[in-house]
Formats: sequence, structure tokens, C-alpha cells
Amino acid sequence: MKKIFLFAIISGALCNSLYAQGLGGLLNKVTRKDSTGKSDIQKVVGNIPGSNKSGDLSNDDIISGLKEALRVGTDSSTKRLSKLDGFFGDAAIRILMPDEAKKVESSLRSMGMGSLVDKAILSMNRAAEDAASGVGNIFWNSIKQMSVTDGLQILRGGDFAATDYLKKTTTAELTEKFRPVIEASLTKVDATKYWKDVFSKYNMFSAKKVNTDLTAYVTEKALAGLFYNISLEEQKIRKDPAAQVTDLLKKVFGK
Repeated sequence: MKKIFLFAIISGALCNSLYAQGLGGLLNKVTRKDSTGKSDIQKVVGNIPGSNKSGDLSNDDIISGLKEALRVGTDSSTKRLSKLDGFFGDAAIRILMPDEAKKVESSLRSMGMGSLVDKAILSMNRAAEDAASGVGNIFWNSIKQMSVTDGLQILRGGDFAATDYLKKTTTAELTEKFRPVIEASLTKVDATKYWKDVFSKYNMFSAKKVNTDLTAYVTEKALAGLFYNISLEEQKIRKDPAAQVTDLLKKVFGK
């Protein structure tokens, strides 16, 4: 109806101007295209709400595209990190001894117990790798809750806006659900045993005993490594056409 009303106004203007400049001259004026390739009529009609071309993005497109990007990013990251050496083989996210245990590590290595420390470090990374395979559903449940407002803010945000959104909305739940997985994984790969061995040996020679929550530490580091990888995936999807592996991603991020 708005378009019909608009054309009626334009037609009225045409009629009122016929005697002044002639029908042919007026039609040439309103239909003549400028440097953008659009005529005056096309510009006016194009500004009417609901008259967007089919190629423009709708809110549904935006939300679906962002969910798809997060799904692809989290799926790719969890698969990569859950493989052997997913954590241990990546220097950027490899889990090392916590700061409060650096003195322990140094002391044990100086006493010829470096192999024991190495086993403890390896076991922490193996636990993170083992646990990474079980978090896909946790991420997806959070991704499905994304609102239109969230989507628009993410689309207009920086290279890591989607990852930041995911981190903000899932960290508490992930920590709660990830911790028992990490704890089971640490036990599975004998990390708790190596950790206990390391500090038992150290405490034999030190008056100041060390008692670090290994599960909490590995959980925090594992999640940090996971979000780091997701952020890299997001940046690729935003900027690299080759990473836009579905038609929906091409439609949203290609623009």
C-alpha cells in the first residue's frame, strides 16, 4: 500500500508539472539515473520500509549466521583440542605448572627429578585434551539462546565479539560442568597421582607445604585455551572467505 500511495503522489506531481515542462522532459528527469545507477524514483521507493531487496540481510539471517559461525568455531576448536597433543603440542595454550608451583618445579629439577615434573605437566595437558571432547553440547545450548539484540551487537562488534559473548554467557556454566570432567580426566590419565608425587617429594624437603587445587587450575587453563582457539576461528570466518564454509556464512559474513 505504501508503494501504491507513493506512486500516486509522484503521478500527481507529474500531472501538475506537465504544462510547465512537458511530459517527456519530466519523465526523463525522474527516471534519469545518477552516478549510483539509481533514478529518483528508485531512491524514494528503496527507502520505504519492507522494500529491501531479497539479497539484504534479515534479522533471522543475522542470528542464524552468527549461530552457525559459533557452531562451526566451537566444533572445530573442540575437535582440534581433543586430539592427542591438542593442548600439549600448542605452545600458545600448553598448560604448565602454576606460578605458585614454579619454585617446586625448579627445586625438583635441580634435585634430578625433572622426569617426574615432566610427567605431571604432560598429564595435565592430557586431561584437558580428554575433557575438550565433551563440551560441544554445553556450547550449543548457550548458542541457541542468542537474541536478536545480541546478534546485531556481535555482527557490528570486533573480530572477537562472538567469542566474548560466548565467554560471558557460558563461563560459569562451563566451569561448573567442566570441572568434574577435568577431575575425572585427571584421574584417568594419572595426573592427580603425578601431582601428588611431585608435591609429596617437595614437601619432604620444604618447611612451607604446597597445596594447590589441581582440578580448578587445569579447568581454568583448559577453558582459556578453548576460548582462545574459538576466537581464532571467529576471526577467520569474519575475514577469510575460505573459512566461510556454508552458504549461510558466506551470506552473512561475505557482506
